[in-house]
Amino acid sequence: MAPAWTEILVLAPLEWHELIAEALALEPCTSVAFGRPSLGTPEPPEGFDYLRTYVLESADTPQLRAAIERALHALAAAVGVPELEGLAPRFRRLPPEDYANSWRKSWKPMRVADFAIVPRDWRGALRASDRRLWLEPGGAFGTGRHPTTRGCLAAIRARLCPGQRVLDAGCGNGILAVAAALLGAERALGFDIDPSALPYALELAQWNDVGGRCEFRVGGFECLTPADERFDGVLANIYADLIQRYAGELAARLAPGGWFAFSGCVRDKREPTLAAIEAAGLRVERLATRGRWDTFSGTRAR
Repeated sequence: MAPAWTEILVLAPLEWHELIAEALALEPCTSVAFGRPSLGTPEPPEGFDYLRTYVLESADTPQLRAAIERALHALAAAVGVPELEGLAPRFRRLPPEDYANSWRKSWKPMRVADFAIVPRDWRGALRASDRRLWLEPGGAFGTGRHPTTRGCLAAIRARLCPGQRVLDAGCGNGILAVAAALLGAERALGFDIDPSALPYALELAQWNDVGGRCEFRVGGFECLTPADERFDGVLANIYADLIQRYAGELAARLAPGGWFAFSGCVRDKREPTLAAIEAAGLRVERLATRGRWDTFSGTRAR
C-alpha cells in the first residue's frame, strides 16, 4: 500500500514563486510543484498561484511545520515586500498515492520564446515550432516560470547568434547557459557562488545534450581567468543591488559590440540600476517589464 502524505500548500504572488519555492524546499519535503493540486481546488486570484510540496505523514511533525512557517516569515522579512507578509502554509493529510509526482499527469509544456520547457519523463507531443528544453520543474534554482528568467530567455532568443561565446554570471541551475547552447552558442560559461547549484547545472546541460559546450564553476568573478577572454554575450539574472555593484565587472567581460541581458531588478530600483549599467559603458536598448520585474538588454559600444 502506498504511504500517506501531507500536502503543504501556499497561495503566493507569481513573481515571487522562485524564492518562495526555495523557502519551502526543506528536508524532508519533496521538490516544489506549481498550480492547483486538483480540479476541486478554487482558481487562484489574478496574479497568484499555488505552490505545494509534500512530506510523508510520518515526517509531518510540529517541528517541521514550525520550520516552514519560520522560513516563510524570514523570507518576507529579508525581502521587505508587503505582499509576502502573511504567507500561510496549509497542511492537509492526503489519502495514499504518490502525490510527490502526481502533478506530472496534467503537466503541459511551458513556452518561453521558442522554448517548450518540459520534465524529462514527459511524453506528450510538442509543436513543430517548439525547441525542447528538458528541466525538472520545482525546487530551487529556477523553473523558467519567473518573470526574470522569461525575460532573459526572450533576450537570448532575440540577440544570440550561432557560434558566439556567452557568460552567465550567477547561473543557478544553468538554464540560461543551456538555453544559449541550444540556440547555437559555441561556448556557454556559467558561475555561481552557491556550490549546491553546480550539480544541477551540470546535470541540466547533460540532459539537453549540450554538456560539451557548457562549463560551470563555483565562485564569483574571481573564478574567471585571462584565458577566458571576452564574451559575445553576458547574462546576469541576479538582484538589482548586485547588478549595480558589478556592472563594471560585467561590462569588462563583454567584447566590443557584444550584447547583454540583465534581470532580477524590481521596478522601484529601476533608475539606480539603469544608471549603473550605463555608467559601465553599456547601452540599454530594450527595457522589458513583466509584473514588477525589469529585464535590461542592449550592447556595448565598439
